[in-house]
Amino acid sequence: MTGQHLLLGQVLRFDGTPFADIGAARHIRRGAVLVVDGRIADHGDADALCAAHPQATRHDYGAGLITAGFVDAHVHYPQTAIIASWGKRLIDWLNTYTFPEEMRFGDPDVAAEIAARYLDLTLSHGTTTACSYCTIHPESVDAFFTAAQARGLRALAGKTCMDRNAPDGLRDTAQGAYDDSRALLNRWHGVDRLSYVITPRFSPTSTPEQLDALGALWAEHPDCLMQTHLSEQVDEVEWVHDLFPEARDYLDTYERFGLLGPGAVFGHAIHLTGRERARLKDTGASLIHCPTSNTFIGSGLFDMDGLMAEGQRIGLATDTGGGSSFSMLRTMAAAYEVAQLMGRALHPAELYWLATAGSAQALRLDEKIGNIANGLEADLIVLDLASTPAIAQRAARADDIWEALFPTIMMGDDRAIRQVWIGGVPRG
Repeated sequence: MTGQHLLLGQVLRFDGTPFADIGAARHIRRGAVLVVDGRIADHGDADALCAAHPQATRHDYGAGLITAGFVDAHVHYPQTAIIASWGKRLIDWLNTYTFPEEMRFGDPDVAAEIAARYLDLTLSHGTTTACSYCTIHPESVDAFFTAAQARGLRALAGKTCMDRNAPDGLRDTAQGAYDDSRALLNRWHGVDRLSYVITPRFSPTSTPEQLDALGALWAEHPDCLMQTHLSEQVDEVEWVHDLFPEARDYLDTYERFGLLGPGAVFGHAIHLTGRERARLKDTGASLIHCPTSNTFIGSGLFDMDGLMAEGQRIGLATDTGGGSSFSMLRTMAAAYEVAQLMGRALHPAELYWLATAGSAQALRLDEKIGNIANGLEADLIVLDLASTPAIAQRAARADDIWEALFPTIMMGDDRAIRQVWIGGVPRG
């Protein structure tokens, strides 16, 4: 869809991080966003923009809240069909549910079916960008990127590399991981709105030789991100220590192979040592908070307040399917609950920033998506702040936008997503 479009409604955007200053969250009660050829061209007061752009097609959402689309910074799309599986912690979860499911993704038809289902489910929940692990099969990467490309999405993904501690049929080799990843990177990275991510699953499933090969690949392509897992559960940390007795800590199993630096994206990061925290900050790596997963499989409580105070780069994620929801609203609610257990009530502005601008920043995409600012790609959603009777009755008593938004964060689901815009095109 080309031309000029004016989206009218309440507008929420950020001039900075509300973790530093709540005033960085900007709300316009009757605002507008001007979209021209897929990008945000202007934003501000509705009357002023209507007067300045009388030729623009108007989309009046009334009291709907116009924001950036949600950015999910850590997902496993192949686990879509096993979400909400019962009774396991991390290692048993992988062996019982994840690995048997991922065996199926060498079939291109299976991969295509699940990729389409995952993206349609998350779009219905307002997620406009996701960073996904695939499986060891190149077909799984092709399927995800093909489905994302067909929907016009900005999306990130990579082949998950494993050459030990995984079943037959789910292991590659150090050289195979390098060769497959390089071929997929050359095929997809930078095509349309797609980005390839170098993806060792985690240290226990990669030999030092494979980690070294992937570190070499990243050194050759530093414009790519590198994603993996870090310090998710205590017994996992102990396992890593047994597998890498020469390493100073879990993070060192990546650092010594060139897998730490700007563009490194570490999921979970719960049980960190002081040295790890300092190195993560110094190198500009990103930490991704996965609260529904961390509680669902019993991993622990993420130190949001302490890590933010250190100046860490932090994003938010559903972690499908260890995470128990496709919804970033539910994920924000879980982040609030975890922070409460850690002694801090996160402000609605902080939660919403994490799910949009914060995650975009963690993925090094904040100059493209994650906010309402001139020149950014027009990936936008419109929230209905009265989507259910329970939410509506609480929002009706609100004295400000934060009291009105918070019930949707805590109780909202796909019914709260009134409209999704992808690259300046309304979906549905």
